[in-house]
Amino acid sequence: MEPRRPPEYILEVLSDPFSLKDTVKALLHTIFFHRYFPPIRPLTRDFLDVTLPAIDDVDLETLIDQRATALMRQMDNAGGSYGGRGEGGEGGSRGQLAVRFFEKKRRKTYFSFGKADDDICWEQWILNVSLTRAKDEMAAAKVRKAMEMSLEKNAQKIVNIVNRDKDHIPPITTTESNPFPYDILVNPKSDGWGQRIGIF
Repeated sequence: MEPRRPPEYILEVLSDPFSLKDTVKALLHTIFFHRYFPPIRPLTRDFLDVTLPAIDDVDLETLIDQRATALMRQMDNAGGSYGGRGEGGEGGSRGQLAVRFFEKKRRKTYFSFGKADDDICWEQWILNVSLTRAKDEMAAAKVRKAMEMSLEKNAQKIVNIVNRDKDHIPPITTTESNPFPYDILVNPKSDGWGQRIGIF
């Protein structure tokens, strides 16, 4: 029997090169604020005239910062000087981030040795990031407004999803500080046969 596919939530994100890292970090913090189960001290951060939640956790902040930086570099390398066409002006490239949350399930073995846990994904968030660059001041104002609207729309979408979709969250069965491991992938490979057998 093939395992059930976890719910996948897709966010379409628009940013200019100068705000890319902060935009991605803001959305990742919003996701983790609602799906990170250890005790946290909540914070808020203002970005693009939008107030968003954040988490005061050094390890998580470091991971988010590393992945946002990696995405920024990869998009810069893939698009040259942000080549292509984007909304509101010249230059555009695309990138993707995936946030996955897991539960640990005890693997059944026939002998007493070799007990191990499997990480089973129970939720995945995909951030499809489109990069744009304005060619003049008038276009820059339009791009900024579009970025604000995109950020606000995505933050509201996250809140709506986490308030609506709760039944798939597994029960907490461990006393570990973080019951659900997670990862953040930059430009993940598609879900093809190679990924399923673990060679990609």
